[in-house]
Amino acid sequence: MRVALKTYAALMLAQVALWSNPAHADWRDDIGTFRIGIVAEPGAGNSVPGLALLTDAYTKALGMKVEFVVARNYAALIEAQANARIEYAIYSATAYATASQRCLCIEPLVAPVDSDGAIGIRSVLLTRDGKLPDLAAMDSHRIAMAPSDSVGGSLLPLAALAAEGRKIAEDAPFLVHADSAAAAETMLVDGKADGLFGWVAAATDGPREPSGTQARLEAAGVSVTALRIVWTSGLLRYGPHAVRSDLDPEAKRRLAVFLTNLKSTTPDIYDLLESKHSGGFARVAPKDYEMADAIVRFVSDRGPQQ
Repeated sequence: MRVALKTYAALMLAQVALWSNPAHADWRDDIGTFRIGIVAEPGAGNSVPGLALLTDAYTKALGMKVEFVVARNYAALIEAQANARIEYAIYSATAYATASQRCLCIEPLVAPVDSDGAIGIRSVLLTRDGKLPDLAAMDSHRIAMAPSDSVGGSLLPLAALAAEGRKIAEDAPFLVHADSAAAAETMLVDGKADGLFGWVAAATDGPREPSGTQARLEAAGVSVTALRIVWTSGLLRYGPHAVRSDLDPEAKRRLAVFLTNLKSTTPDIYDLLESKHSGGFARVAPKDYEMADAIVRFVSDRGPQQ
């Protein structure tokens, strides 16, 4: 009996040793080289500032060879991740939503946060001096909007309203698309519009100080007491870092730990990786991009613009 127990114990120890042996094939061996996709800034060509430092940081975090792949645009980046040519990509919110709808094989891992805690934006319908009483009264008033390709000032409000069951045609007679967001704001300041679709920064901890369109209107001389927000959209979260869903769970864990601690442990590397939002990275989930999904569906449904 004792011999049998000793033999069983020896077999179990051998099995544990086999699976803990670094030489045993694991996800690193399966991947070979971990490829990260990124879109270069306009005019930068294939260059990314601090690429060698970023590569070294990811290499240490994953314990394997890492290579950055610079895509010419988000369409190329999406295609590369959908076809498994890269494991990881850095997206805008709408680019991620497009990628997710493209292959259902991508999931968000982390997204940046602003230093003041903002995690994205919301569209707002603003009025001055109570000229627009509520959302239902839009049809009988003049509403200024940013150009049709503006995310916060046009796409987000129209997509959010459509998701709420209130579809508004972009050429509705009460909507006036200005040549720029600033021109749309001027229409409200000068009294040429009764309402204005704009945007404000959004956080998870409730109301914030005036930001975005609201802050610019106040800077232009509109009294804070004269402005009122008539309607607010859902949250459009800042774009995520996303991985393929079939990536090994240990790789996802290592990446999440690395990224969520990056701001506090290696701020210079964080600044290279994320130059627009200085508050660090936070974990995100697919549900955080429902509004981005709504925008992509809205753009798809309306078809190509003339």
